[in-house]
Amino acid sequence: MVSIGDPVPAFTLTDNERQPFSSERLAGRKSLIVFIPFPFSGICEGELCTLRDHLADLDALDANVVAISCDTLFSNAKWAELNGFGFPVLSDYWPHGEIARAFGVFDEEKGVATRTTFVVDADGIVRDVIASGSLGTPREYDLYEEALGKF
Repeated sequence: MVSIGDPVPAFTLTDNERQPFSSERLAGRKSLIVFIPFPFSGICEGELCTLRDHLADLDALDANVVAISCDTLFSNAKWAELNGFGFPVLSDYWPHGEIARAFGVFDEEKGVATRTTFVVDADGIVRDVIASGSLGTPREYDLYEEALGKF
């Protein structure tokens, strides 16, 4: 798994607007790279709606937010539209889970990304990793602000 102090693996995925999104777009600002297992599920939706509702707070901390799901771009696009997410929701559908694997957060048995967030500095270095340890347990929003406030 990508660890604290490691550079973020380079990636390009398709976003919910059907556009390519490269990890290079995160450069120059702090970032939360939020892997989610199941769009349209209560826990994932709750987590991303919380991020949506705190975008101004995260912006004040100079932080980008990007979510990554192993679901299709069509599913992600509809989910983002219905919830008004103000950040990209990227599809790691094909090759299935390739980027989640590069980060070390792909659950081979279930075919989804684990519930893990990488907190990244403006230079693309991982400064913290926030994981729930269980697909059924949400990550706590306060941990994001705490981690972003450290650098």
